[in-house]
Parts: sequence; structure tokens; C-alpha cells
Amino acid sequence: MGKRFFFTVTNDLVYDQRMHRICTSLAELGYEVTLVGRKLSSSSALEQKKFRQKRVRCWFNKGKRFYAEYNIRLFFFLLFKKMDAVCAIDLDTILPCLYISRLKRIPRIYDAHELFTGLKEVVSRPGVHKTWMRIERKAVPKYRLGYTVSESIADEFRKRYGVNYHTVRNLQVLNELNNIEPVEKFILYQGAVNEARGFEFLIPAMKQVNCKLVICRDGNFMQQLKQLISENKLENKIELKGMLTPGTLRQISQQAYIGIALAENNGLNQYLALPNKFFDYIHAGLPQITMNFPEYRKINEQYEVAVLIDDLNLQRITDTINNLLEDAVLHKRLKDNCLLAREKFNWQQGEKKLLAFYQSIFAT
Repeated sequence: MGKRFFFTVTNDLVYDQRMHRICTSLAELGYEVTLVGRKLSSSSALEQKKFRQKRVRCWFNKGKRFYAEYNIRLFFFLLFKKMDAVCAIDLDTILPCLYISRLKRIPRIYDAHELFTGLKEVVSRPGVHKTWMRIERKAVPKYRLGYTVSESIADEFRKRYGVNYHTVRNLQVLNELNNIEPVEKFILYQGAVNEARGFEFLIPAMKQVNCKLVICRDGNFMQQLKQLISENKLENKIELKGMLTPGTLRQISQQAYIGIALAENNGLNQYLALPNKFFDYIHAGLPQITMNFPEYRKINEQYEVAVLIDDLNLQRITDTINNLLEDAVLHKRLKDNCLLAREKFNWQQGEKKLLAFYQSIFAT
């Protein structure tokens, strides 16, 4: 029997591609893996996977009461399960896993998908930021084993708490491209529709762009996004597709002409992160416009796959989009570089680091 791992998140599992990849890779190596999340009234049915999935239903679904309730439910769920290691995904599940690992005397791992205390929605609310910083200072130093999505975030954890975390990037599985011919040119935004993603600049910029914008997924900024679209009278130029399955999203990304991923330099997480959509666009052979932040710049210096902009300026965004729409030579160069980069930056390569990390935990 393989070692039994439990992974804990606060989402409903269906759309968490990073965790699907991680859990699948470990399950294929022979580990018994269980991914635990939460169940909402709107949750879709779970697809059959090579690992176990469990969703916990809560009375509260947002705010402090949700986090308190979910953490308590998660603790008691884990308490009665047999496991050889437990992995907390981000700060919002870190405390139950800490207490469980102590009670069961098993290894604990921290998987930081982001610098949680550097999120704009956390930083901009002093009381909330203070609470999460207290949790981070209490728990992270006690997790000597861990990994995160970028070298910059790993460096930040090292500076703060002296922990040496590995980097396991948000890479896609390398699959063949479908070569679907698009009916019309369109710009794609995929990823969480959250604060600090630059929508306050991107939406009005679209008034001067002769192209459609398609936005996929949902998030805490969705109501403000709809209001921005209405205020700028762009209902006919911007399409909101909502939450999509990973397979449907891959099809749409391969039909797009440009991918876009803007972010405010407001909150350290945005500046240091390397989110999965950056690599999703690369895997779709999709030239993108994104920020001139350290992790993007580092990869763009190896393979020019993106046009980088220094800040969120309305006219600069408009001009950059229009230039990439009109410059066929630049577009082709970026697209060709994406096809080269995807051969290096893929999960078949990335999972090697992940599997070596987990094997080292139980090495005799």
C-alpha cells in the first residue's frame, strides 16, 4: 500500500487544474491521494479521477464565519482519517493541517499557490491583513517542507521565515494543439475575475479596440466588472462566459488571437506571482500582453512569448493591444516562440520536481 496523502483547499475542486495535476501525478506514482474541498449549492458533479475527492458542505460561504466554520469542519474530518502526510494549500487551510500533523505525528507540507498576505483584497483591508499576517507568522515557520509557484515567492518566504521552499510552477500538461481556425479574431482573458487584475483599465481601453474581448471564469470582482461594461456601453464587445471546464477553456484559448493578463502592482503577490494563465496562453500558442514583472520578464528573456507593459495606463494598454492586432510579423514571432517554450515549460517536466520532493519526505 502506498503512502496516504491528504491535500486541503477551500474551493469546490472542479476547476482547480493545479491540484488535479499534482494529485494525479502522485496517484500515478502509487500514492493514495485524497483532495478535500468544499461543496456549494452551485457545485457541479465531480469527474472521476485517479485520486479520491471529498467536498465538505458549510452553512456559511464567505467572510470570517466561512473560514472559521470550514477550518473546524476540516479539522474534524481529517482527525478521523488515516494518513501519512498532510498538505495545506495556502493560508486558508494551514491551521487545521498544522494541528492534525501534530496530533498524528506526521509530516506537514505547505503548498503556497500565492503569497496570500500579498493579495490586494487582503492588503487593502487592514483588519483582514492583520489577521492573516498573524496566521502566517504562527504557522509558516512550522512548515519546514513546502513549495510555491515562483522563485520570487520562495525567496520572500525565505526572507520572512527562513524556510527553503521549492518552486513547482503552474504548468500545463503538454498536449497536441487542435489547430482550430477561429471564426473571428478575439482577445481572451482567462483566470479569476478578482481585484487587482486591471479591469478598471482594460474595459475602457476596449472602446478604442476593434476586436471582441472574451472573459472566462468568475471571481470577487464580477459585479464591478459587469458595472464597468455597462458604464462603458461595451455589452456587444465583451462576452462573459463564466466558469468553464478545463477542456472547454483549452479549446477557446486555441481559437483566440491574443491572451491578456494585466495586474496592479498593489500587493506583493501580484508583483511576485507566476499564475497558470501565463503558461496556459503559451500552451495554446497564444501571444499575450502581460506585465513587466520579475517572473514574466525572466521567462520572456528566454523565449519572447509576450509583450510586456510597465504599468496600467489606459492609452498604453489600448496602443499595445492595437499594435499586436495589426503587426502580423510580431504576432507570428510570439506565436512561434510559444510553440518552442511549451516544449520546455510543461507538466511532464515540472512533475519531476514535485515527485522528487515527495519521495524525499519518506526516503530512508
